[in-house]
Amino acid sequence: MVFSIERRQQDVKALKEGTLDVLIIGGGITGAGTALQASASGLKTGLVEMQDFAEGTSSRSTKLVHGGLRYLKNFDVEVVADTVQERAVVQGIAPHIPKADPMILPIYDEPGSTFSMFSLKIAMDLYDRLADITGTKHANYTLTKAEVLERAPQLRSEGLLGAGVYLDYRNNDARLVIENIKRAAADGGHIVSRMKVVGILHDENDKISGVTVEDLLIGETFDIKARVVLNTTGPWSDTIRQMDDKVDAEPQMRPTKGVHLVVDNKKLPVPQPTYFDTGKNDGRMVFVIPREEKTYFGTTDTDYKGDFANPTVEQEDVDYLLEIVNNRYPTAEITINDIESSWAGLRPLISLNGGSDYNGGNNQPISDESFDKVIATIEQYQKGNVDRHEVENALKKIETGNSESGANPSAISRGSALDIDKDGLITVAGGKITDYRKMALEAMRAVVGILHNNFNLSYELIDSAKYPVSGGEINPQEVEAETEKLTQIGIEKGLSESEALYLANLYGSNAPEVFALLDEIQQVKGLNHADAVSLFYAMKEEMALTPSDFLIRRTNHMLFMRDTLDSIIDPVITEMARFYGWTDEAKANYKKELETDVAESDLKRLKGDVNK
Repeated sequence: MVFSIERRQQDVKALKEGTLDVLIIGGGITGAGTALQASASGLKTGLVEMQDFAEGTSSRSTKLVHGGLRYLKNFDVEVVADTVQERAVVQGIAPHIPKADPMILPIYDEPGSTFSMFSLKIAMDLYDRLADITGTKHANYTLTKAEVLERAPQLRSEGLLGAGVYLDYRNNDARLVIENIKRAAADGGHIVSRMKVVGILHDENDKISGVTVEDLLIGETFDIKARVVLNTTGPWSDTIRQMDDKVDAEPQMRPTKGVHLVVDNKKLPVPQPTYFDTGKNDGRMVFVIPREEKTYFGTTDTDYKGDFANPTVEQEDVDYLLEIVNNRYPTAEITINDIESSWAGLRPLISLNGGSDYNGGNNQPISDESFDKVIATIEQYQKGNVDRHEVENALKKIETGNSESGANPSAISRGSALDIDKDGLITVAGGKITDYRKMALEAMRAVVGILHNNFNLSYELIDSAKYPVSGGEINPQEVEAETEKLTQIGIEKGLSESEALYLANLYGSNAPEVFALLDEIQQVKGLNHADAVSLFYAMKEEMALTPSDFLIRRTNHMLFMRDTLDSIIDPVITEMARFYGWTDEAKANYKKELETDVAESDLKRLKGDVNK
């Protein structure tokens, strides 16, 4: 499969000339997952994304396939059941990306704690049952205060009661997107980045019939015809709907901004992913996660009304996170000058939580009375005094303590909505990255229904729960063993063990294709073998069109390998300029774009103010 600039030219030609069964607007995780299912099911599929794939939101998450344990504080059983079961599905179809990484959740005696040790153990036991891991090596357990401090001696001891440890998964969000995109392209989808929708087309009956797009690489504008148009643009969902002059679309999105900061692991060593209350009695929790040789932490959760394409880390974000982390790790004494990199992303939250949330769930806080009743019933169940039916009744009778109106952003539903406007535009919005495949499946059911009812076209959907993404054709039950086999192939090609392991983890079953490039390319001055083959693979097979595409989203070099970034920037730009035949002006522009991205990630603007 070739997914390169030449393929892009062919796809643009196809988009101009034919009529698609479905056109997907948006190349984040939901659009990518939908494109995979549509292409694999035989639909004539197109996808357009105005930026790079995953650039808008899907590369800016906490980088977990998170099970949502905290939702069990409100006994949101249906949401957690769906999430942990779907997480297992995602691990099965993309086994080289989500990796088991147990989370430690320390409990402090302080106002506003999400859990007590007792309620945490109840939540973890229920979580394990929902995930079907009770009695396995991944089953939860608790730690005493002494055991917590032995494992994580940097944690504040004052007020510490103990901790729980439960299963969660680390993730590479941008890689999950591109692997879905590549599979969709391999199955015949016409998938094009840097193609912006600027208008909505209708037929003589005022039904949606396509879009007008602008090719941002060359400035050309043209129409794309499609029987069904699907809006999966995340925070931009309202923007696309309001572009449609045949419908009166009420805004439904309430984007919130989440910020993450990265420091060297010597500055903040943590033994495993850690999750705790902020200690501010604000209903929020914070992650501290080891990655590569770094530690990152986040996230903030604040309403956002700025430029969706360029959310930025502000001083108040840094102050908020540093205060929390330095309080939990008193000897760390992290300052803004210790931050090596950062990212800010938007969550495409839906303002109102109601029946449109087809993943289920109402995340409003429950009343104290309802909470106490549930806990009391569970205690009686554990003693054998009541049966399961009584527990289920107690859960059904939960009452919320307030309405969603004016709610804390952290309490707003992460549920998703599927809406079909009167002209036929389908919009899928909201949701969590863990639920992307199910959201795509619901969208595809709507698409094939319209194609059948309105166009007399019938398609049978693939079983997407068993259809691997690109790179995912390894045994999900034997990931470590399979990764070791792939690593050995790289070593036999002349790579060091660390280089081969890095590439095997990054590319999964596609790793042999990457290793094969060692026989095709010349040594690139300034790049080690792993970075060189990764760069050429990204250009030939992953539509990396700019240095930022490669260094931020095809790899996480800018975020988690900041130490070596400066030394490879010029070699990467030089090789990309040669490969793509850039003019001196284009080369300079792409370098400036990357420098801007690096400066923003480095917090150069904020550090300059602090160090004046």
